[in-house]
Amino acid sequence: MHKHTLHRWQHTHRFLPENAHGERATYRVIALTLAMMVVEISAGVAFGSMALLADGWHMGTHAVALGITALAYHFARRHADNPRFSFGTGKVGELGGFASAVVLAVIALIMAVESVQRLLSPLPIRFNEAIAVAVIGLVVNLVSAFMLRDRHRHSHGAGPAHHHDHNLKAAYLHVIADALTSLLAIVALATGKIFGWVWMDPLMGIAGAVIITRWSYGLMKDTGKVLLDRDVDPQLI
Repeated sequence: MHKHTLHRWQHTHRFLPENAHGERATYRVIALTLAMMVVEISAGVAFGSMALLADGWHMGTHAVALGITALAYHFARRHADNPRFSFGTGKVGELGGFASAVVLAVIALIMAVESVQRLLSPLPIRFNEAIAVAVIGLVVNLVSAFMLRDRHRHSHGAGPAHHHDHNLKAAYLHVIADALTSLLAIVALATGKIFGWVWMDPLMGIAGAVIITRWSYGLMKDTGKVLLDRDVDPQLI
């Protein structure tokens, strides 16, 4: 009688040291994002600024999205040696990356809808205040991207043992998407203030939504391949 076991494949998806580095970087970015959220909401209440309040709550949703990444890291690390996970917990990161990609797509959809509404029914814009908020948001997100970029780059090795940390890539794309939104907002607000082109603000919002949707689709595709074991390296079978 033949006995069939799973030992042959139990090393396939594991929580690697690179994942621990990514987890720590993600926690630091979440802390920075939450701190910025508190500052913006407090300033918005103190100065009666709706722009600051809106951006503060936007930072909050951003922190929730990053929380998915952190939760996936925590779960994968905590259960890394749990025998009930026959193939390890490496795919938890891929699942977190896929979930983050879905959240990113939803954010892009909301951006597009709000931008179209603003395009059809323009609202008065307090340009100086809005530009200041956008600049602050851009700086915070560039710092966050830098904190995640180094680990994102080093999570790609060479050779057949090459490892893609799609969970970290998801966090990186979230802050890059937010930075892109801030940059496009600065351009739109500046042209609106100088030339009176108020339609530039919603137009840039639509452009940003299209770009973010493409990034989201790419991340869904990459993580989906891993989750469904598509195009698996024959050497690992």
